[in-house]
Amino acid sequence: MNDAEFDRIAAAELDLLERRLGDFDPDELEVTLASGVLTLAFADGAKVVVNSHRAAGEIWMADARANVRRAYHFAPEATDRGYRWVVGSDELRTVLTKVLSEQLGRTIDLLFADR
Repeated sequence: MNDAEFDRIAAAELDLLERRLGDFDPDELEVTLASGVLTLAFADGAKVVVNSHRAAGEIWMADARANVRRAYHFAPEATDRGYRWVVGSDELRTVLTKVLSEQLGRTIDLLFADR
């Protein structure tokens, strides 16, 4: 995959996540996307950062919540409906769904079918 294609699919994923997360109450979750970096800031000061990393050809996610410090490097995997972002058996939207559900104390669903 060339850089332009990677940039296109990574930007599409981050844009989609921003739109979906933009429906949250900003007092609960502040969402910003700038220059390929999606930042999720929670009311308690915790943050999750999801960013496009062209050199590695991956989307990286840093989970910096209380008592949690994790990093993920998701690679694009082609599907019959586009791309999904995976590392091992983990998938970006699944991991982000779990993180948000844990942090906000309720079930969050980012597993929308658009692929």
